[in-house]
Amino acid sequence: MTFSIAARCPETGMLGVAVASSSIAVASRCCHLQAGVGAVMSQNVTNPLLGPLALQAMASGLRGAALLQQLAQADPYLQWRQLLLLPARGEGSTFSGQHALGIHATASGADCLAGGNILHGDSIPQQMVAAFAASSGHLADRLLAAMQAAVAAGGEAGPIHAAGLKLVASQAWPVIDLRIDWSDGEPIAELSQLWQRYRPQMQDYITRAENPEHAPGFAVPGVAASR
Repeated sequence: MTFSIAARCPETGMLGVAVASSSIAVASRCCHLQAGVGAVMSQNVTNPLLGPLALQAMASGLRGAALLQQLAQADPYLQWRQLLLLPARGEGSTFSGQHALGIHATASGADCLAGGNILHGDSIPQQMVAAFAASSGHLADRLLAAMQAAVAAGGEAGPIHAAGLKLVASQAWPVIDLRIDWSDGEPIAELSQLWQRYRPQMQDYITRAENPEHAPGFAVPGVAASR
């Protein structure tokens, strides 16, 4: 019921994830990021606690089998989960439990991991990785290119209704956190449109947080110079 990608940009240090699902508000449960530490997708009969736990373990230096062992100790139902575990540096890992739903698969590429369950076909994560590798530009654009490739390849076995895009840079908070929590249309296309609306304003919101004296004002009725 879900397909997703976690990725990093070696040039900027940004980390990001993108996800789509038939389940409402999927990004609110599945997407986990920490600047300078890693990107985690926790999906398939989701336990949202696994995201923060995985990031904490990554921050302490755990990777691969040792990381999965710690998560298994924290969650006795790990065999119902699917995980993408991408550290800010070093090799990432994926996991699909024996109770993962429907056709499920994961794939690894340079600076990215992809995975999904209840898929139209098991090659979809690999096609997402290939699309990410063939793309260029902002990390958000590359993540969305991978998601669009998944849709073109058949995506989820049924209709998708929700999608999300989340990225961190050097700040302790996400610089991009965009969601289509429910749509009867095309949520990935709608998410791409939302990103194009947000993109020219992104740096202004960062400046507002870090140095409001230099933040541009936006005209708001009733406020002379809104910041």
